Formats: sequence, structure tokens, C-alpha cells
Amino acid sequence: MNLLGWRSKIKEVKRFGLTEIALFLTGLGKRERESLYRALEDTAIKKIPHIHLRTDMSPEEIDYLMKTYKVEVFNLHPTVQWPLIYDYSKYFSKIYIENAETVPSESELKKMGGLCVDFSHWEGKRLENDQNYDKRMEYMAGIYKIGCAHISAVKDKPTPVVINKKIEMYDSHILDDLSEIDYIKKYKKYLPNIISIELENSIKKQLEAKEYIEKIISDSK
Repeated sequence: MNLLGWRSKIKEVKRFGLTEIALFLTGLGKRERESLYRALEDTAIKKIPHIHLRTDMSPEEIDYLMKTYKVEVFNLHPTVQWPLIYDYSKYFSKIYIENAETVPSESELKKMGGLCVDFSHWEGKRLENDQNYDKRMEYMAGIYKIGCAHISAVKDKPTPVVINKKIEMYDSHILDDLSEIDYIKKYKKYLPNIISIELENSIKKQLEAKEYIEKIISDSK
């Protein structure tokens, strides 16, 4: 569950009777997260296998999530760009570092559980013809454990987004057509057991994407 407009998604979680989700907390500060946790406790969710952490989350907050939702893996952005605030050493074996604008360093992959592959970022860099990024990802994905992954949409043309500045990117958290997931066929050998959909679309649309991805995976076996 991506967290933009999370209250409407909580309503959908209830409507569909979901008992398991992934959770991306990157857009929420502490108070907003506390509100989200209270809302989640009023749903049927029993398990959250994968959570995208923020570095402002205390160990106590992580302990709560692990105890309540049987979390198997976490991911973080590269710590060179987003340094750790707290001591997460007791969780290192469960934390996987995501490829974002940069490819994670070997030193942090060795220290943590391994790699969280965001396939849309990787595909976007390939479409930008960033050969250095592509080669480094192939190398890292070939030797380090891939503990979890993100799948988002990839567009035919780069679209404007605003992060710290306005840029254009091929990868997007908005899915307009299921064919925007087809690129994942290129990466089937890298797919881990835990794959999370990172989209801002409604839960209904995300469930359609989930079914579509499952078909791609089953067809590739």
C-alpha cells in the first residue's frame, strides 16, 4: 500500500477484506504514521511481509511493526544519500538496500541483508541509456541476495515529476495501462519471493496489477 491518500486506501482494504499488504512509509512523518497504525489496527490485516522504512523511525517503532505484523523484510534507500539516524544494527539482516538514483555500494550491501531491486528504476535507467548504472546493477544483482523488490509502471516516454526539482522519468508510481508492467519480463531471473507493488493507484487497480504480474511470472516458468 503506497501512502499517498492512505485513508482512502484503508477504506478499500476493509472493503476487499485484505489480510496482507506491503507498506511504503516514505511519504509519512511520525504523527501521520501513528494515525495510520491506529487505522490499520481496525482492519483485517494480519501480516505485512515487506515495509519500506524511513530513517526517522525509531527502533521501538520497528519493533512494534515486527511484533504486530510479522514483517519478514524491510528496505531503505542508499544510506549514503539518506544516512541512518538510529542504530538499526539488530535489524541489518532483514534490511535490503534499494537502487534509487544511485546503485547501492558494496559496503552497505555487505553490512545489510542485501539488495532490494526496484525494477522500474533499473528499467528507467536502461531507457535513459545509463550503461554504468545498468552494468553495476547486473553485477550487484548477480552476487548479492535479492531479499525483496518493487514494481512500478514504466512509461513509453519520460514524464515530468517533482521530487527536489522538476525532472523527467520513465518510471512512475501511476499506472495508466497494465502493459506498463510488461518490462518485468526482462528481469524474471532476478525476481525474489517477496515482490511489492509500488503504485499510488487505488487498491482495486493494484489488485489488477497483482494478478497481471502473477500471470507474467507463471508464464515465464
